[in-house]
Amino acid sequence: MDPEQIIKDLEDHLRDRFEKLRQDFQGIRTNRPSPELIENILVSYFDQKMPIKQLGSLSVKPPREIVVQVWDEQVISGIIKAIEEANLGLSVQRDENTIRAFLPPLTDERRTEMGKLLKKMAEETRITVRSLRDDANKKIKATEAEKTIGEDQLFKTKEKIQGATEKANAQIEELVEKKSGELSL
Repeated sequence: MDPEQIIKDLEDHLRDRFEKLRQDFQGIRTNRPSPELIENILVSYFDQKMPIKQLGSLSVKPPREIVVQVWDEQVISGIIKAIEEANLGLSVQRDENTIRAFLPPLTDERRTEMGKLLKKMAEETRITVRSLRDDANKKIKATEAEKTIGEDQLFKTKEKIQGATEKANAQIEELVEKKSGELSL
């Protein structure tokens, strides 16, 4: 296998993994309301599961309110039920075709729990990153064993693999710090 293709595949996998972590972090509640907190909650609508973002428009009304302007009145009770079952600690009210979800202030205990959850999710992603790095190194080693690349190219490719891994870990750490900062506000 071509060493450049191995590196490109690794970078693609690392980018996908980072994007998944970023999306997972969006679902973690901070002290600020965000539409991302509820937009992907699935609601039963005519025997289909649809995310809230496809059933109405979402907005934020500071300081602690998420507003869902529902397009079809028939789905309002389903959306309210889905938000309550998501166990996000939101209190939900209906006002005609509008649903208001209120965020209570975070307690210190809940902040600590969320911080631990962030670190756990980040560590799981780092483990995946290391596994992807090891797989890429195995592929490049197999390529060298087939005598399709020389020792110099093997060394340079391993350096690029390590560089991509370090970059991914730095991005993960930056994301954790940013989200942790949001928790403490």
